[in-house]
Amino acid sequence: MQYVDKAYYKGTYNGIILTEDNADRYLTIASRQVNTICRGRIEGMGFDSLSPFRKSSIQEVICRQAEFLYQNESVLETYLSSYAINGVSMQFGQAWNLHVEGGIAIPEELYQELLRTGLCYRGFGYYG
Repeated sequence: MQYVDKAYYKGTYNGIILTEDNADRYLTIASRQVNTICRGRIEGMGFDSLSPFRKSSIQEVICRQAEFLYQNESVLETYLSSYAINGVSMQFGQAWNLHVEGGIAIPEELYQELLRTGLCYRGFGYYG
């Protein structure tokens, strides 16, 4: 289940961060994460049956999430919640610009974009 391919990423989105070698990997991971954040509704409803607004919003978020994953991979793959070295400390988790949903870290700006689609709400049914 990949809702954005390399052609869309390079052509429509004009992406330059991901390469030919790693684009499929990160776009697939981002697609799965976005579907999970949307509570499986993209897959459940069928991507092709979504409105043009929802499709374009989801594709934009997937491209940006894939770049975020690529650029922050080493930090995101750590199992530590915090650490301190010589008086300098760092914590992972909720921050003003990062949202964590079900263990998936996504920039708050992208999460807000997904909320606008209406697919993230627990009470939303497949009919709407």
